[in-house]
Amino acid sequence: MRKTLALLSLSLGIALVNPLWSAVAQVPNFLPLPVPTTPDLPPLPVPITPEITPPLKPIAIGTDCTLQKTCLGWDEQIWGQRGKVGDRNALLASIDNSLVYLTKKEAIAAYQNYPMKEITLDRVRRSLLRFRQLVTGSQSAAQLQAAVSREFVFYQSVGNDGKGTVKFTAYYEPVYTASRVRTAIYKYPLYRLPPDFSQWSKPHPKRIDLEGKDGLKGNKSKLRGLELLWFRDRLDAYMVHIQGSAQIKLTNGKTTSVGYAGGTDYPWTSIGKELAKDGKLPLAGLTMPRLISYFRGKPQELSNYLPRWERFIFFQETSGRPATGSIHVPVTAERSIATDKSLMPPGALALIYNSFPYAASGGKLERRTVSRFVLDQDTGSAIKGPGRVDYFMGSGKLAGDRAGVTGGNGSLYYLLLKE
Repeated sequence: MRKTLALLSLSLGIALVNPLWSAVAQVPNFLPLPVPTTPDLPPLPVPITPEITPPLKPIAIGTDCTLQKTCLGWDEQIWGQRGKVGDRNALLASIDNSLVYLTKKEAIAAYQNYPMKEITLDRVRRSLLRFRQLVTGSQSAAQLQAAVSREFVFYQSVGNDGKGTVKFTAYYEPVYTASRVRTAIYKYPLYRLPPDFSQWSKPHPKRIDLEGKDGLKGNKSKLRGLELLWFRDRLDAYMVHIQGSAQIKLTNGKTTSVGYAGGTDYPWTSIGKELAKDGKLPLAGLTMPRLISYFRGKPQELSNYLPRWERFIFFQETSGRPATGSIHVPVTAERSIATDKSLMPPGALALIYNSFPYAASGGKLERRTVSRFVLDQDTGSAIKGPGRVDYFMGSGKLAGDRAGVTGGNGSLYYLLLKE
C-alpha cells in the first residue's frame, strides 16, 4: 500500500510540474501529460477504533437497609459475630497497606493508564482515607453500611456475562515442612529465580523440561544449583507453585517462608479439569480437597498430570514475612482479593457479595452469604477478565480447607467517594 501511494504521489507531481516547465521553455502546443490511472488501487481503509467496554459501571443502590443478608456493605465480621472477635484491626491494616502502595511510582503509572478516566489515583486514595475514618468511627455494621451508602458510588464489575456475574475462588498460604538440604526423604525442590531469567529465549522451557516428568530431574536440570528448599512430597511443592507462597517449618526446628519471584510464560492449566476430561474424577463438585485426596491415593498419577500445567514458578525466601500480593504489600486474611490488574483498579476499596464456607461445630464447614469490604491487592495467572475474583483466606490448614471448597457466582463492586 505504501509503495502504491508513493507511485501515485509521484504521478501527481509530474502532472503538476510539466505544465509549468512547458510554459517556461515556451514550447508551443504542448499539452500536460495525462495522469496515469491505477484502476486496481484499493480505497484507503478507514481506521476503526474498537469500542472498549468499561470493566465497571456505576449503579444506584438503596439507602434503606432492612434485610441484612441482602444489604450491600453489611459487614458484621468487622465487629465480630457468633462469639468470635471482629477483625476491624485487620481491615484497617489492609487499608493502610493499600495507602502505602498508592504512594509508589508503580501506582502512579498504573492509574495514568487506567481505562476509566473518572477512577484516578487521587480519588482512590481519598476514598480509602474516608472509609478508614468511617470504620474507626462506626459502632455497628448498620451504621457503617448507611454511611458508605450515602457517601460512596458503587461501581459494579460487568462480570463474565456483561450482567455482573463474577466467579469466585479462594487461595491461601499453606504451611509445610521442608529441608534446606536434599535427603533420601526430602528430595523435591523449590527453585530460586535464575539470575539470567530475563535473557531466557521464548518460548520458555516447559515444566517437564525443567523438573522432569517425575519432578526429579536433578543434576540434569537447567536449574541445577538453584534449589531453595526440599520437600518430602511432590504434591506439597506443587501446591506452593499454585498458591505462590508458603510458611515453612524447617527440619532443623526453625521457620521461614517463601514467596513468588517469577514464572515462565505459560497460561494456567487446571489439573482438576484435566482429570475430569480423562474421566478420572467428575467435574461437578470437584474441589481442592478431593483433588488432593485423589493424588494421595494414587501418587503415580502425579507424573501424568502435574506436567500438564506447563508454567513453572520460581521463589525467594521471605524470612517469615506474610504473603505478599502483586502490588508488593502484604495480603490480609479475608480482606484481600486478587483480580485481573489490567482491568481492575489496584489497591482500591472493593466490596464482594458471595457465599463462603465457615467453620461450624463438629469440624464441618457451613456456607453463609456475606458482604465483605476488601482491598484489591493481588492477581494470578488464572484470574483473567472482569468476571473473576480470588479471595485470600489466610494461612494454615483451616484456611486451606475453606479455600478448597470456595466457589460459586457472586458480585464485585468498587467503592469511590461521590464527586
